[in-house]
Amino acid sequence: MDTEWVDGFKIGVAVNGDEVTISANREGMLSLARQLEALAEALPGDHVHYDEYNSLEEGSVELIIEKI
Repeated sequence: MDTEWVDGFKIGVAVNGDEVTISANREGMLSLARQLEALAEALPGDHVHYDEYNSLEEGSVELIIEKI
């Protein structure tokens, strides 16, 4: 699956107890929306990994979104 990023995106993921917070600027929200739309059309089991080494802000926890 191709991932599309809008220039200037910023996305962070934090866990506090049993709560997960995804924080993003406008470009990050648009990037996530486009990637979720592509994932919606993908095959079951397809997924996207987000972490601080390829897309998330430093200190973010890893996030995996999977199509079921």
